Amino acid sequence: MRFASQLVKVISLACLLSLGLPVQAEINLGEVGMLSQDSDTAPIPKGLVVGGVLLAYNARYEAQKDAVWPIPGAIYFGNDFMYLGDRARYYFYKDKHLATFIYGRVRTGNLDPADAPALAGMIKRKWQFEAGLGANIITPYALISTRFASDITGNTHGQEALLWADFPIHKDRLLVMPGFGVMKRNSKLANYYFGGISAAEATPTRPQYDTGSTWSPMVALVSSYRYNKNWLAMVTLNIEHFDKNIANSPIVQHANEYTFLAGVGYTW
Repeated sequence: MRFASQLVKVISLACLLSLGLPVQAEINLGEVGMLSQDSDTAPIPKGLVVGGVLLAYNARYEAQKDAVWPIPGAIYFGNDFMYLGDRARYYFYKDKHLATFIYGRVRTGNLDPADAPALAGMIKRKWQFEAGLGANIITPYALISTRFASDITGNTHGQEALLWADFPIHKDRLLVMPGFGVMKRNSKLANYYFGGISAAEATPTRPQYDTGSTWSPMVALVSSYRYNKNWLAMVTLNIEHFDKNIANSPIVQHANEYTFLAGVGYTW
């Protein structure tokens, strides 16, 4: 019965979201849920938060433009369930030092050849749903996290794994949390979403290219401030340094991908 009630929450919250984060926005916000508190001054509150964010990131592929998106929607921090727009997790075990969870994510397509003449002949990248498992290790100084997820829709059959460390600094209504980690992607996922060019997509000026499996280090800074019982604000910056096999792709523009998010939310 408890799990069934959580599934009802998943469906209800999905209906509240009007637009998911695009796949280019790789922001690791999952661990802030471990810091949520049922308090009128907590920078990460328990329950439903409705509001909007301004999302900005540099475009991954050649001829694509850097983007800024205003996105309305909702997120949810519960005791066991957390929902963050395009991804969610359910904790099935928790104690003082360890928490384990089921993880799911919708990864939307990030390349459409109709968007730019330079991408003509490329195959449109489609969405997929990924699911997997993860764990948090709680220490006095850091929150260590790891997760593994795989495509379960049959689109790429790709997988990725993340190892991450956050260092939360919490003072009254303010949370500042620097973090860093590394993302491992297998060749199927990396080729499809991060610069691979198949034989069918190759041209005289765009050679066939195989990224292989990749390792990408990442750093992030997450901050949240609770103005009062009902209102809070969050600002995040995430930087991913692409594996050289991604950065050297003929269609990838840069070696570093920046994602900035600023939002305001209302909670009850």
